Amino acid sequence: MIAFVRHGQTAVNRDGRLQGRVDAPLTDLGREQAASIARCFAPGSVTLVLSSPLLRARDTAVAIAAAHGVGVEVDDRLVELDYGEWDRRSLADVSPEEWKRWRADPSFSPPGGESLVDVGERVASFCEERLGDGLVVAVSHVSPIKAAVCWALGIDQRATWRMHLDLASVTRIVRRGDAGVLTSYNETAHLTAAH
Repeated sequence: MIAFVRHGQTAVNRDGRLQGRVDAPLTDLGREQAASIARCFAPGSVTLVLSSPLLRARDTAVAIAAAHGVGVEVDDRLVELDYGEWDRRSLADVSPEEWKRWRADPSFSPPGGESLVDVGERVASFCEERLGDGLVVAVSHVSPIKAAVCWALGIDQRATWRMHLDLASVTRIVRRGDAGVLTSYNETAHLTAAH
């Protein structure tokens, strides 16, 4: 099983701006969220923790790994979609025409950025390689996690626009035969249980 974890809160996403490859640290709330995620996995169940290279994901991964006595391995395929020139922009600052085109065409890339098709290809490679026995925790970002769901369900990347994924959530995928199977999406009970 791969348990995909979306990292905790940063000031950039708290303020409603596109974060992409911006390497922002976790806020105090983000660190609390990471600790809550660490407690949601049964003791001794985590065999490996993988992380995007970005700081917000690595810090979330370190909290999980420390609680389970394992190390963290960085995998570049888990990095967030590259928003290019749109990084740090609020959604209101992206032209409605460009936003509409992006939502309609998964091969569209923001200026200087990356398409949903590109993200889907690298995440599919990750899933095919890493999905196996044991519980692998993969700390990543909204676009790669949604891409993993599309891979497991065998659906087009445009479906990502119909999915909401909370910060510090858990999404689980297993392998059955030759296919990935989505077993849970956007788990957040661990966040309310901690308060």
